[in-house]
Amino acid sequence: MRIVAISGSLSRGSANSRVLQQAAASASDVQIQVWDSLGRLPLFSPDREADAPVASLRAAVAGADAVWFATPEYAGGMPGALKNALDWLVGSGELYGKRVVVSSAAPSLQRGHNARRWVEEVVRMQGAEVVDSFGLAVPPGLDDAHLEPEAARAFERVRLALGGDGTRVR
Repeated sequence: MRIVAISGSLSRGSANSRVLQQAAASASDVQIQVWDSLGRLPLFSPDREADAPVASLRAAVAGADAVWFATPEYAGGMPGALKNALDWLVGSGELYGKRVVVSSAAPSLQRGHNARRWVEEVVRMQGAEVVDSFGLAVPPGLDDAHLEPEAARAFERVRLALGGDGTRVR
């Protein structure tokens, strides 16, 4: 199974990005490609031609069996950079029929649900099937050694939601 993992954060120290990176590094039975060019995407316009970063995003999503979005919550919703990326996929259809998992690492489990809800709504509008959505409690400044168990739990949940062998788990 191939999963493309996309963080909605542009922050270098983002817990969401770090969870994806650690999951990708530890995955043995699943291939996780962390697509990390969110900040290189131009602002979406239907009149604009797709450039190299847009082509890279589209190819990554098209070549994956599933997509894992890890997003922070900004002002009660998903970050604008992530919405911009999703807008680039509207007309080209790479999300259609894809299984999607949405997670949000935040200082408490009570945070991040609005961002996840927004991502869920947008990807469903593009024909994706959201198979799971969950939060992770990650205190600010958590070092990699202490983040590793949380990333492992998140990956296990993603793997089970998608089916370890690529089949759908209900």
